[in-house]
Amino acid sequence: MAAVAEVEARVAPETIYHVRPGDQGAILSVRDFSLWYGAKQALFENTLDVERGLVTALIGPSGCGKSTLLRSMNRMNDLIDGVRISGQMLLDGRDIYGRGVDVIGLRKRMGMVFQKPNPFPMSIFENVIYPLRVDGIRRRAVLEETAERALQGAALWDEVKDRLEENALGMSGGQQQRLCIARAIAGDPEVLLMDEPCSALDPIATAKIEELIDELRGRYTIIIVTHNMQQAARVSDNTAFMYLGRLIEYGETQTIFTTPRVERTLDYVTGRFG
Repeated sequence: MAAVAEVEARVAPETIYHVRPGDQGAILSVRDFSLWYGAKQALFENTLDVERGLVTALIGPSGCGKSTLLRSMNRMNDLIDGVRISGQMLLDGRDIYGRGVDVIGLRKRMGMVFQKPNPFPMSIFENVIYPLRVDGIRRRAVLEETAERALQGAALWDEVKDRLEENALGMSGGQQQRLCIARAIAGDPEVLLMDEPCSALDPIATAKIEELIDELRGRYTIIIVTHNMQQAARVSDNTAFMYLGRLIEYGETQTIFTTPRVERTLDYVTGRFG
């Protein structure tokens, strides 16, 4: 079965691409991007432009390559032995896999929020300003201003402003995830990468994260991986459907969910498989 899937991925038709360019143009351009884990190919010649200031959702069945593609965008896959790539990813026109790229600097420009909240075992305040500590910033006024700005940006300030010195591990799951978003935006990134940020949360916490994504739209470019079709439809401007490591169709979210041009996309968004 795995061999059949790999053959199907290789012979899949070209991506159907009908997303309209945003007013501010593309911030991230992926060009014929492929990735291998050792001898196994996980991504096949994916091409897309991520529009600046918009929310782009990556959808598709488990194992289709969504998270692999997302993690490639800030080179998180570099941490895995045996990974190799071909093609390009251009952030503001510069190849992020090019020689001389500062990977730490790249990850500051592209903040990451994971499936499960991962606060550090330290105070709420220290969690938020951790990126500044790493950069050697010590001025208390700067740290306090950044913490307040980031927590307000993550819609968390009013809930925690009187207990900033408490351990972050004592927060609820939904608060911890918003804290991780605050930590990600404290470093003032251009792009927020979210890998199923609501998968470990209850419906109330999920609704708050979705409201937050809507509030952050425009201030940041957001790319979100989600298995939740309703969530993708609610929060994103553009949606990319992936299958067997290949981008099948990419367009405006309303179009993808109502009148997709590829039958396999229609089958997936209507729940016939996945």
